[in-house]
Amino acid sequence: MQLNDAPEHQDQPAASVEVAVVQFAPGKDPAANLAALREHVGTAASRGARLVVAPEYSMFAVTRLDERVVAVAEPLTGPFATALGAIAREFAVYLVAGMVEQVAPGADRIRNTLLVFGPDGELVTRYRKVHLYDAFGYLESNVVEPGAIEEPPIFAVDGVRFGVQTCFDLRFPEGFRRIAAAGAQALVLPAQWIPGPAKVDQWTTLLRARAIENTVYVLAADQCAPRGAGASMIVDPTGSVLAELGDEPGVLTADIDLAHLATVRTANPSLALRRFAITERAPE
Repeated sequence: MQLNDAPEHQDQPAASVEVAVVQFAPGKDPAANLAALREHVGTAASRGARLVVAPEYSMFAVTRLDERVVAVAEPLTGPFATALGAIAREFAVYLVAGMVEQVAPGADRIRNTLLVFGPDGELVTRYRKVHLYDAFGYLESNVVEPGAIEEPPIFAVDGVRFGVQTCFDLRFPEGFRRIAAAGAQALVLPAQWIPGPAKVDQWTTLLRARAIENTVYVLAADQCAPRGAGASMIVDPTGSVLAELGDEPGVLTADIDLAHLATVRTANPSLALRRFAITERAPE
C-alpha cells in the first residue's frame, strides 16, 4: 500500500452522524437472533441513529465452532442476509452485522462475514475476516476460511467514511492503519470477544489504542454474556470513551463529529507524519 500524498487531517468537511452500537447475546436460532436484533435496531433508530453496528456472528453463535456452524451457513443471498436488508430498510438505517457465510454447497468450512446494508435494504459492501482466532486454545481456522486480502471496504454515511474489521483483527494494528490510510474516519468492529482472564482489559485497551494511533472513531459491538465479554463501546479519536456497556444487552449511541476529528488530526497529524507503508505478508 502506498502512503497518501494528501494528509488526511487536511480534509475537514462539516459533517456529523449519529451512530449506534448493539450489544446482545445471539444463540443457535437465527430467527430468534433476527428478532432480537430487529428490536435493538428499532431502539437505535428511535434515538436518531443513521448507522447501527451489531456483533460478529449475529446470525449464529456457539462457544466453539464445529459442524453446527457449517450446517447453518448461508449464501449472501440467503434468508438471513435478506432479512438484515429488510431490517435496514424498515428503519431506514445503515446496518452492519456478522453472518455465517456458505463457501459453497457441501463445503466443510464457512466464512466469517460482515455485511453492510443501506437504508434502501441493498448490500453496500461486505468484509470477510482476515485474521482468524487461532489463540487462547481456540482454532477458528479449523472451520473458517480466511478472507482474501482486498482493498479496504469503506462506505459513507452522510459524509462520514467508515471502515470495517472483525474481532481478532483488533490485535493487528497494521490492518487498522491500512484502513485509516485509505481514508476511513471511523472504524466499526463487530466482535465475539471470548471472555477470560484480563480479556476485557485487553479489549478496552486495544480499542482506545486503535482510535488514538489512527485518529479515528471506533465503534465496537461485542456479544454479551455468556459467549461474549461485553464491554461494547464508542471511542473518539483522542481515545476518550463516549459510551460503553458492561456485560448486559443494550444499545449505545454517540455522534461522529468530523469537525472534532479535524481538530484532533490538526493537533496530532500522525497519519500525515507516518514514515512506513504497509505490505501484505504471504501466509506460511
